[in-house]
Amino acid sequence: MSVKIEASAGGVPHNQILIYGLIGSVVLIYLTYLNVLFDTTVFSFFGGLGAVAALVWGTDTIKHLCSYGLGTGVPSAGMIAFGSGVVATLLATTTGILAPITALIVAAIVGAVAGFLANKIVRMDIPVMIISLTELAIVGSLTLLGLIAMVGGTFDFFGLAVGSTTFLGFVVASYGASVIGGSIVAVLFMLGAIAIQHSFNACLGPGEQQDRTLTLAAECGFLSMIVVSVMSFAFIGFIPAVISLVVSVAGWFYTYANYIKLSKRDAYAWLDAKPILEPKGGA
Repeated sequence: MSVKIEASAGGVPHNQILIYGLIGSVVLIYLTYLNVLFDTTVFSFFGGLGAVAALVWGTDTIKHLCSYGLGTGVPSAGMIAFGSGVVATLLATTTGILAPITALIVAAIVGAVAGFLANKIVRMDIPVMIISLTELAIVGSLTLLGLIAMVGGTFDFFGLAVGSTTFLGFVVASYGASVIGGSIVAVLFMLGAIAIQHSFNACLGPGEQQDRTLTLAAECGFLSMIVVSVMSFAFIGFIPAVISLVVSVAGWFYTYANYIKLSKRDAYAWLDAKPILEPKGGA
């Protein structure tokens, strides 16, 4: 038996965040398909924005799951999200334009099975375990798909598995120079997993507030986008990579500034006092 511990009262209902995160991430990932329609890669940054939307949703899901006393389960939740999601993501890339929808469906099935095993076999007996792991698997899958589309400019398997290199003056196909063949997916896995598990882990406590936690989630997402945009210089054009980098840095700066502002607000409220000023001439 488990007892629910409320992390913070009030705020935006979880189901509302779920809807915004799900629809927002799918739509933004689909916008990267404009690269195919216009034969360009300038729209790759939309994949990263889709990953950020999914991470915000996933952070709130982790908060609800871990409100049942799973303090040390926050990192585990992040890893199982992406461990389940990577299976769905790689399978989805073989379905062309249907990739985001396929990822969503397959991840939901994998997550539901994982939740069932956790509750019925491992006997964790947490009421929201199945639905939470289902959500987290979808979040992991969509986050990975978005970051993959951002770094590679596409979510099509062939475009991700085959790159090109120059040999004796001739351009030849190279699997090692591709997003999948170059093991870039492993890096994206860790960037997403750390981003989704850090926010609630950092804000957890009696003074936790939803807006601060979710702002940190967005900040972590944009921070991961910065790394991905730098890696994208090796796979997409210079100008598209620069656009991705500018969007990532701008998003990170905005969310980081807001997170610091909210942190100061909550710190002052917790102390019920104004900031302590240093005495003149030192302590």
